[in-house]
Amino acid sequence: MKVLVVGGGGREHAIVWKISQSPLVDKIYCAPGNGGIQELAECVNIGVMDFERLTEFAQEKGIDLTIVGPDDPLAAGIVDAFEEKGLRVFGPRKDAAIIEGSKVFSKNLMKKYNIPTAAYEVFDKSQEAIAHLKDVSYPIVIKAEGLALGKGVIIAQDYNEAVQAIDNIMEQKVFGAAGNRVVIEEFLTGQEVSVLAFTDGYTVVPMVSAQDHKRAYDNDEGPNTGGMGTFSPSRIYTPEIAAYCMENIFKPTVRTMREEGRMFKGILYFGLIITKDGVKVLEYNARFGDPEAQVVLPRLKTDLVEICNAVIDERLSDIDITWEDNAAVCVIMASGGYPQKYKTGYTIHGIKDAQALEGIIVFHAGTKCVEGETVTAGGRVLGVTAIGSDLDDAIKKAYEGVQKISFTDMHYRKDIGRK
Repeated sequence: MKVLVVGGGGREHAIVWKISQSPLVDKIYCAPGNGGIQELAECVNIGVMDFERLTEFAQEKGIDLTIVGPDDPLAAGIVDAFEEKGLRVFGPRKDAAIIEGSKVFSKNLMKKYNIPTAAYEVFDKSQEAIAHLKDVSYPIVIKAEGLALGKGVIIAQDYNEAVQAIDNIMEQKVFGAAGNRVVIEEFLTGQEVSVLAFTDGYTVVPMVSAQDHKRAYDNDEGPNTGGMGTFSPSRIYTPEIAAYCMENIFKPTVRTMREEGRMFKGILYFGLIITKDGVKVLEYNARFGDPEAQVVLPRLKTDLVEICNAVIDERLSDIDITWEDNAAVCVIMASGGYPQKYKTGYTIHGIKDAQALEGIIVFHAGTKCVEGETVTAGGRVLGVTAIGSDLDDAIKKAYEGVQKISFTDMHYRKDIGRK
């Protein structure tokens, strides 16, 4: 088989790394790819939103399967574009990817079908949103409706912070058109857990649990980022909680999407929070999380390509998906200043030394090759993933890997996996 992976970040490196182990695969292409992906796949300089060139490339090369990594092309209808050309593609169609693309849609869906979530209000005018802020308890959560690279959620501690957030999102348009509408919702207290699931629109197969560290600095301080590290499994996601989520969240979400005429086929990501009043849904994503993919995929025993094909053909119930009985931790090495302003183009040293350690995989997120050297090319630069017998073992190994790597203004959290 020839496989095309669409995307160029750490998640896509993890996907390429996993499918490179499949005996079904002869050749992998990645568009646009990055400095690490090019060691496993032929990178093609086509942007993720250039559907015309991507479909032409897939036809020209006789691609048997395309796997879409990022959220933007899914929300914009890349799967529909591929299917219209008769191409096999893994991921939800546009009418289903709206579950991530519009927070208003997903909140209304949960309300309609009694899927547990935080109380909320939606506003499309900043004056009305600001008026509402006088009647809420703080802290409060303010979300840009659309896709904002994982950064469109602001937790305001008081009225002044909340007004500033509304102004930034709706008037200053710091997240662009994603901020045309906002969702203002109650702040829930508890630990967050990410559970991704494969689904063919009928069957739902949850993956192993993970927990993400969103804040830029240690002790969950600083601004929200796209994720500074993650670990799997979660220490708090018990079999009892998993059973509750299956019956009250996972199955109902897939069933209701089908009933709404928006059949969801692909990966559905459930961002959950475990509160004193039970488990609630914070958000849905329509694809692998980043960096959750970097800890979940290394624990997957079953051939990912087989799973993708089963999802496309609506026969997910026919295959047995199994997982390693171990743990994984991923520490993100970021550019200094991320998620605000940062510089790129710095040479990265020590990747091979880190990979030489037992149980270490270095996934590239924002890198490129310049004259034979790997240099920084983004905010999140590398994800150092370690596989261990348990979480403590994986944490120790991950930081041993991190110590081998260096680049100018390098920044990473020292407490990943300690939640």
